[in-house]
Parts: sequence; C-alpha cells; structure tokens
Amino acid sequence: MSKRAILGFIYTLQALEAQGGDLSKLEQHYGLNVAHLSPDGFIERALELRIYCDVLPSVADPLVGLKIGQTMSLAGYGPLIMLLMTCNNAWEAFNTGVHYQALTYLFGELQFEAREKESILRLKPATLPKACHRFLIDRDVSGTFQLINDLQKSIGVNFSPSYVRLPYAKPEDVRPYEERYQCPVEFGSTSVEIGILTEYLATPFPAGNKMAFSLYQKQCDSMLLTLDSNTQSIAEEVRDYLQLFVEHYPSIQEVAATFGMAERSFRRKLSDAGLSYRSLLDEVRFNKAKHLLLHSNLSIDAIATQLGYTEAAAFIHAFQRWAKQTPAKFRAGQQS
Repeated sequence: MSKRAILGFIYTLQALEAQGGDLSKLEQHYGLNVAHLSPDGFIERALELRIYCDVLPSVADPLVGLKIGQTMSLAGYGPLIMLLMTCNNAWEAFNTGVHYQALTYLFGELQFEAREKESILRLKPATLPKACHRFLIDRDVSGTFQLINDLQKSIGVNFSPSYVRLPYAKPEDVRPYEERYQCPVEFGSTSVEIGILTEYLATPFPAGNKMAFSLYQKQCDSMLLTLDSNTQSIAEEVRDYLQLFVEHYPSIQEVAATFGMAERSFRRKLSDAGLSYRSLLDEVRFNKAKHLLLHSNLSIDAIATQLGYTEAAAFIHAFQRWAKQTPAKFRAGQQS
C-alpha cells in the first residue's frame, strides 16, 4: 500500500472538519495535529484509512465525499499537474495519469481503456473498510472529475463524460450525483467507470511541450523513487491494513490487489520476510480477540462474528490454537 504525499490527506481532513468532522482525538490517538502537518511530508495509506474510519462517524452528511471532491485543488498534485498540462493531447494525458497514479490520493487502481467510439476511465477500488467505502469512492471520483475540469479550464479545452458508473448501491436521491457530473449516473457496477467520447482524445493541448514534459517527468520519477524508499515493511503494512476490518476480512487476492501486486508476487514478498498472509491474519484476529475479551461484554458468538467467523466453534478452535486455552477460560483468568 506504501506511503504517499500527505497533501491530499491534509485537504481531506480540513474539508471533513468543515463538514462537522471531529478531529479532536487525532493528536491523542495518533500524535497528529492537522495545523502542524508538513505539506511536503508522507503518510502510510493504512494509517490514512484508519483515521478516516475514526473521523467519518462524526459526519452526518452521506454526500460528504462528493462535496469534498469538489474542493481538491490542482496544487495538491504538485509536478504531476504540470506534467499533464504539457502533454500533447487528452489521450496522452490520460495514459500519463495512469502511469503516475501513485502520486495521486486515489485508493484503487486507475486504468484507461481507449475504444473506437467511447473510451473508459476506470477506477478499480481497493478493498475498503465499510466505514469509509462510499466516502472514498465519492471523494476519489468527484476529485478526479474536478481535476479533469480544472485541467480543461487551464488549457482551454472542454469535454464532458457521457456517463458515470459507481460501485455501490443506488442511494435514495441520485440528483446530487447527476448535478455534479452533468450526465447519467448508474449504480451497482463492479468498478468506477467514466465514459468519454474517443473523438475528444485527439484534442491538442495548447501547453503541450516536449521539453517541459521531460522536465516534469523527471520530477515525477524522482518522487516515485522517494515514495518507494520511504515505506514500512510489508508485514507492518498488511497488519495495519487488516486492523481496519470488522466481520468481513479481505482475501489474499484482494489484499494483493490493494497493494498493487500480483498474488504470486505478494506471497513471495511475505515469504521472503518469513511470513504468510494466513499468519498475519491470525495475528491480527488474535490481538483483536484478546482486546474484545478483556475490554468488552460481547458474547463469544458476537466476538466470533466481529472477527469474521461464520460460527463460534471455528473461532473457539482458532483461539485454542493461538492461546492454548478457550476464549471463555482466557477471559475468566484475566478477570480473576
């Protein structure tokens, strides 16, 4: 999942606070004060997710992600926005954006599929905790739409999507989405899809310049190297990510995709560290189980459900393997 530039995170937190989000506990829990964060710093994506999950319950508006996307400034993309502006045309800009997507704030894999009549900008969302699933999809799509609109205004071109498809259940009121994207909006897809007429892709960019493009490309390449050299170990990242889930935990295929790896590469990287996905998942579940047994009045059945087990017997068997005693005996022993 790796680190990324912190600026998009700062913009998002400031916007959440403006929408009523409670940031008061961030300093106590994470040692973070939004007003004192350095805009040229980096943040682990797993930590970013955890903070969103903590703050979002204090925000009542279900459209907060859609609204925050409208506030995402071009300045938050750094050299990437200049690289896109100096492309020859929209086709090159879309492909360049996909190549350097690690420099954006997106949670997922961005793809661009050029077709004869209508092309598709696609975002395959990462496997996200339920608490922030719709929020992050809305923020990322609305923010990407804002980037495209602002970029168009800067270079004097104009094209709009023919449709937008979103991967969650249709809300009661779809008008805010149709007003935002100015096109038909569909729900329940497997990924985000934005339809773009292919004829637009050849539109030349007035600021297109090979020399300037090469300059900003080197800056973006340098940023990618910096991100790669400032990451946690794979084990720490996976643990942090799995801590975010309740009841349903992602499969190894989903985690590998979230971390931008093929499953085989992900398994090999864990193996090189002397670990496996199953061992990390067991570790996270065991720590959560101990915490719930000691600090809650939840029944064994309820704890099993929280940990993603379909029946208590499977949880009890797993806990005995981890702790050499049953959950009930562990709880009673600690309480006594």
